Amino acid sequence: MRLFVAVRPPAEALAELGELVDGLATFRAAARLADRAHWHVTVAFLGDVPETRVPDVSAALTAAAAPAAPLRLRLAGGGRFGRGRFAVLWTGVDGADDGALDAFAGLARGVRRQLRRARLPYDDKPFRPHLTLARPGDKVGPAELAADLDLLRGFAGAPFPVDRLLLFRSELGPHPVHQLLSEHLLGA
Repeated sequence: MRLFVAVRPPAEALAELGELVDGLATFRAAARLADRAHWHVTVAFLGDVPETRVPDVSAALTAAAAPAAPLRLRLAGGGRFGRGRFAVLWTGVDGADDGALDAFAGLARGVRRQLRRARLPYDDKPFRPHLTLARPGDKVGPAELAADLDLLRGFAGAPFPVDRLLLFRSELGPHPVHQLLSEHLLGA
């Protein structure tokens, strides 16, 4: 099973972001957009994990969530990873309160620590909280892409609460599917 751990902003925050995305040249050019129903902020990507280990993943997430307090974040800013056909447009995550972004990074470290203790795989790339919006490929010219990046960089969404970690199974394909497997309340 292909697994990842995430937080999902509430519908209001995603709708606010959606209004911005609707105005991007990337959107108008019919570039490859991330499915809005699947918008999330990845905390840890595990990749392929045997189904028999899912209870171990859930236990690790419960252990990571227990000492963490709920926090408030906001979607803000944005940028691009990669270049050319492989570029990814994203919006960033910022703390809505002093220390919230540091607390979120600490939560991600705690998740990875618990996964490591359980001898579970995870991607150990540096944690860069973001929400993937699109892969513009070659459908958007440099000038339009620069304008989109300017719009994203100026974005500052409303604060939203984060009170749980979510474990998802993802199935790749022309129409990817994300199945929620478990929820883990912070501070519980």
